[in-house]
Amino acid sequence: MELDKLDRLMAEAFEGYLVRKDLVRKYSRQYPVPTYVVEFMLGRYCASIDDAEINEGLAIVERQLSERTVRTGTEELFKAKARDEGSVKLIDIVKARLDAKNDCFVAELPSLALKDVRVDDHLIKNHERMLTDGFYAEITLSYDSAIAQEKGGRPFAIDNLRAIQLSKADALQVFIKARSQFTLEEWKNLLLRSIGLEPAALSDRGQAVALLRMVPFVERNYNMVELGPRGTGKSHLFQQISPYAHLISGGKATVAKMFVHMGTGQRGLVCQYDVVCFDEISGVSFDQKDGVNILKGYMESGEFSRGKESIRASGGIVMVGNFDVDIEQQQRIGHLLSPLPKEMRNDTAFMDRLHAFLPGWDFPKLNPNEHFSDHFGLVSDFLSECWNQLRNGSRVAALQGRVNFGGALSGRDITAVSKTVSGLIKILYPDPEMPVPDEELESIVRLALECRRRVKEQQKKCLKTEFRYTHFSYSIGEDGVEQFVATPELHSEDQIDTDPLPPGQVWAIGPGSAEAGASLYRIEVTVGPGSGVKILNYPVPPSFRESVRYAELNLYARSKALVGDRDPRGHEFSIQLRAMDNDKSGVGISLPVLVALCSALLERSLRGGLVLVGAINLGGSIDSLHHAVATIELAVEKGAETVLMPVSARKQLFELSDDMATKVNIQYYSDNQDVLIKAIVE
Repeated sequence: MELDKLDRLMAEAFEGYLVRKDLVRKYSRQYPVPTYVVEFMLGRYCASIDDAEINEGLAIVERQLSERTVRTGTEELFKAKARDEGSVKLIDIVKARLDAKNDCFVAELPSLALKDVRVDDHLIKNHERMLTDGFYAEITLSYDSAIAQEKGGRPFAIDNLRAIQLSKADALQVFIKARSQFTLEEWKNLLLRSIGLEPAALSDRGQAVALLRMVPFVERNYNMVELGPRGTGKSHLFQQISPYAHLISGGKATVAKMFVHMGTGQRGLVCQYDVVCFDEISGVSFDQKDGVNILKGYMESGEFSRGKESIRASGGIVMVGNFDVDIEQQQRIGHLLSPLPKEMRNDTAFMDRLHAFLPGWDFPKLNPNEHFSDHFGLVSDFLSECWNQLRNGSRVAALQGRVNFGGALSGRDITAVSKTVSGLIKILYPDPEMPVPDEELESIVRLALECRRRVKEQQKKCLKTEFRYTHFSYSIGEDGVEQFVATPELHSEDQIDTDPLPPGQVWAIGPGSAEAGASLYRIEVTVGPGSGVKILNYPVPPSFRESVRYAELNLYARSKALVGDRDPRGHEFSIQLRAMDNDKSGVGISLPVLVALCSALLERSLRGGLVLVGAINLGGSIDSLHHAVATIELAVEKGAETVLMPVSARKQLFELSDDMATKVNIQYYSDNQDVLIKAIVE
């Protein structure tokens, strides 16, 4: 393997904590144990970039894995070896239960099919997770022939065990200290390689999904759902990377196993693990009718009551599953949470407990030759230990005084977004003293808002009256411009959306040519220091140049009425026309261009779902509009909710069909100041 710049940087910063990910894949496929078990062994003997040391360590790892892992059909060989030699070492899951009849604990070793292995109380006390779903460990198993001859004797005993977990007290300090040596981009790549992915093979959206999957590991009581196509590695992180996560695959989830066993008082999975992940969520059901309600209450408060006791826990709930159809079809036939079990899929109160809905469709189907990394990454056990320690405390303070959320967010929405932001900051900036730049904070906030809004949109589909406010927005700083955040899967480039566009962007319908007819345009204006108007289209359509000139001159002549104290002559406007239909000329759209210039200068967005129609002349008068009915029909076809058009066109619309008239809100304006007031978000 050829070391690249990041490999060398990691070797300096994380000496002794690295492992080659291609070796991990090689050995995890050969032996019947999870990836983190293999990485634990490789991390112990091969945490080096020196080939000689790696090869020496590999020989030890290979010998130990081959001698200590139990393959199907070799169970009796291990038992016989324990009998002949007195003891045997193996790597297995160890589980335990209380044998009340004999007042002792007995352990279970699944790979040897042993269910009644003696185990000392002190081992149980030191490793309580044995009593839930168990954990992987290096075990010394002994055999006592004298006990074997007793009636009902239990000859096998666990003499010693070592949990397969690094658990070094200073792991987080090493992690935090090393972060300062990496740029943000390098740190993201390090994290992706550490979970076995090659960053260069992933799009920006794919990388964002991979980072969001890490949030439940660093944020307490974080509830997340990810649905998407098969083969995108949704459950990989929760099954293979961290011993602090537990995966439930399909089938029944029992209340006793999840929360607390009423008979024994034994705490369940949410108390024992940082993350409990339901795989193939569509097939999961609870053994009791009130199971979903208990889960719902726990997801809300991090608390559950069984009997007289109220128990707090910090384990997050993650649900992953597949769509049977593509994302567009899924939205047509139902909503994006339809694959959930029937007790959950239309329950808006349950949905409200979800802090984030990850766009699993933005992550590629994993190809081993393309998406898996062959470079160095952090040993999974070290990484998961750092994540576990990062769960203490919150980074919500990074938002205070810097980010303001829009009025559409409820209290639960703000809580959900804040938890996602806190988690992403912990992952990317683990040192609380390290400043988070505004542009990075904004990017994190946008991602968090998008993931929460996706939940809200599904609630809206189930109960439109209660969840109609889904236009999530934010602003950075006291005088920041309000920015709206959309969920990309709901949008089409050539469709007018209900979300307000950023300041300076306007939907417009122009009359077009005789051949092409009415056409939809999107006008985009940005403002900077300088003077004049610069058109970015090349070549510039002559008709559009004329529309821009008329708009510019009207802005200068009527600036006081339109933009108040702001001086348009002291700014340079860059303008781009995006034609969505056959006509590319930009004819007859001078009034929408004027509104776009004013919107950019005022830093105010226009109302969502709005399209502007009309043209002004050099004197500032509104030109007559022809073919008003065709204009309205195109607006409806393109998804507009409101059309702003000159009042002189009102009589033409007597010919508009009743069906069309009910599908869109038509508003009229009398002059350019009137249209601006009616267009801008209040």
